[in-house]
Amino acid sequence: MAGDRRTLGAVMSGLRTRNGWTLKEMSQQSGIPMSTLSKVEHDRLSLTYDKLQQVSERLNISMADLFSEEPAAATVMGRRSIGTLENAVRVETPNYEYNYLCTELRNKRMVPVVTRIHAKSIEAFGELVRHSGEEFIYVVEGRLIVHTEFYDPIELKPGESIYIDSGMGHAYICGQTSGETLTIGIMSSADEDLSALVPVAHHRIGKTGP
Repeated sequence: MAGDRRTLGAVMSGLRTRNGWTLKEMSQQSGIPMSTLSKVEHDRLSLTYDKLQQVSERLNISMADLFSEEPAAATVMGRRSIGTLENAVRVETPNYEYNYLCTELRNKRMVPVVTRIHAKSIEAFGELVRHSGEEFIYVVEGRLIVHTEFYDPIELKPGESIYIDSGMGHAYICGQTSGETLTIGIMSSADEDLSALVPVAHHRIGKTGP
């Protein structure tokens, strides 16, 4: 059931519980205000990519591990994870709805995500996003307009895809006036050990906050 999906609030609450921190201690460790953390844990606010990256860096934990429930194994061989929308971690922002798959695996070399694109124009989206790593986006439904820092905008139709350097400014826009665009993405880190994996929400906290 979609209502049974883990939310970002559950992820953040679980992270705090695993470390035995109070909300105040979590705030001090992550640099995120207590009021914001409280709203996130109660699913009244969604952290943006910038803030998720900040949490990852301040707590010295990869983005993939941030979304994982189980401790990392000392030796990993023959790992397997079945990803469905029912067990995905869902993160919503004004421009995107992210569904992170296979989140029980830690130390992944890739982050798979199914995304629904809400943004209808680059003006509504805001400034282009830049972050470490690379990403591959495949269009499943609808039309996708890809804006990048060094290239003219390009329109992709179902069955078409794009691979970009995530450090280049970019934005994904829904290419039709009604409905949404559905994509499947794979994101990775620029780090040599591929541990600082990219998850999502591409806008600053001010865009999603009250």
